[in-house]
Amino acid sequence: MPKACILIKAVPTTIEKILERVKKMSAVKKAYAIYGRWDIVAFIDAPTGEIEKLSATINSMDGVRSSETLPEA
Repeated sequence: MPKACILIKAVPTTIEKILERVKKMSAVKKAYAIYGRWDIVAFIDAPTGEIEKLSATINSMDGVRSSETLPEA
């Protein structure tokens, strides 16, 4: 099954709320708050079409400024 890493940049006051929502998604295996250019990293294990949908769902969450999806090669 394809895997991906989704990097999420968030409004600082919403990081914990977004992290909790991301952790509840069924295809998310791990998710952590991190420091640097990105605020949250989520590790995904799902079919390619579902990874696209998850990425779009995360990017549309309140407080998410941007995201980048890195599929496994």
